[in-house]
Amino acid sequence: MSIFILIASLIGGVLLSAQSSVNGAFSSKAGTLESAFLTFITGGLMLFIVVLFFGTGNFLSFLEAPKWQLAAVWFGVGYLFLTILAVPKIGIIATNLSAIIGQLSMGMLIDHFGWFGGMQIPLDLKRLLALGLMLIALRLIYQANSKEREQRIKVS
Repeated sequence: MSIFILIASLIGGVLLSAQSSVNGAFSSKAGTLESAFLTFITGGLMLFIVVLFFGTGNFLSFLEAPKWQLAAVWFGVGYLFLTILAVPKIGIIATNLSAIIGQLSMGMLIDHFGWFGGMQIPLDLKRLLALGLMLIALRLIYQANSKEREQRIKVS
């Protein structure tokens, strides 16, 4: 089962990069807010159909959840909007790596302090080193993207 979850996560990452690319291109035609809206409305309709046929029948249980947990909806909206905004300006790799660094940084804090009911995993030197290496990678990718952009401008 673990290998299936890893493969599913890998496919999710592939789809996320493809979505970022398509939404970034679409936003130049329709606009950033419009692209985000279309993505969410289409996804919402698709999920409605899936819930209708495969849901557990406990749809209104979200009313019983603590209100702060419902804030996660805004995080998804913010992520999608900021990704659509960033891709045309800094590229897919820099955008996705920035998002991953943000996820890992927040994940390290959540693990370290045991927030939201998770287990506590102390922040150590290896984790900080991994984060530092990712920041170096982001810097190198961003510099390469900037150089490529400058060369394209000179050619045209």
